[in-house]
Amino acid sequence: MSEIINWIVRTVGDLGYPGIVFLMFLESSFIPFPSEVVMIPAGYLAYKGEMNLVLVILAGIFGSLAGALLNYYLAIKLGRPFLLHYGKYVMFNEASLQKMEDFFARHGHISTFTGRLIPVVRQYISLPAGLARMNLAVFSFYTSLGAGIWVAILALLGYFIGGNEMLIREYLRYIIVILVITVILGVVVYWRLQRNNRR
Repeated sequence: MSEIINWIVRTVGDLGYPGIVFLMFLESSFIPFPSEVVMIPAGYLAYKGEMNLVLVILAGIFGSLAGALLNYYLAIKLGRPFLLHYGKYVMFNEASLQKMEDFFARHGHISTFTGRLIPVVRQYISLPAGLARMNLAVFSFYTSLGAGIWVAILALLGYFIGGNEMLIREYLRYIIVILVITVILGVVVYWRLQRNNRR
């Protein structure tokens, strides 16, 4: 586990700011990628003086916005039927979309802000915004604001507990374990759904 954590920290450092943008782009789009694994090590590297904390946060926000815009435009250009048809390949189904649409309907445009602070919702809240053709400037503002708060919290966490390397390792250890379990469960669920569909 220690080697994996060292590898994550090294990888974030080697990829630099473009790597943060790219990984946060993935996290914010359809691919479930935990932002904690990117932003906490980046904050830790800022503590060590190997990265700039402000640039780390800006890169995280930019990547998050880019991923959200991808989902937003996919929803506008391709529509609900396409999302439902191909969503199953990225663990996304009609129930998930319905939850996002209900959330968006209840909270309106501000949901693109609050949704960015809620795990799982964060990745998909851009879809109902796109389907509703929400104003692009308003969408970008609320998305950046919500993503900025989340990214800043994680980066500052890595920065301020940077003096306690063991604490960071312990935190990342739990994240990695949860991630591995989630991936395994996701594969099992997907396999069973596919098998049931073939019956």
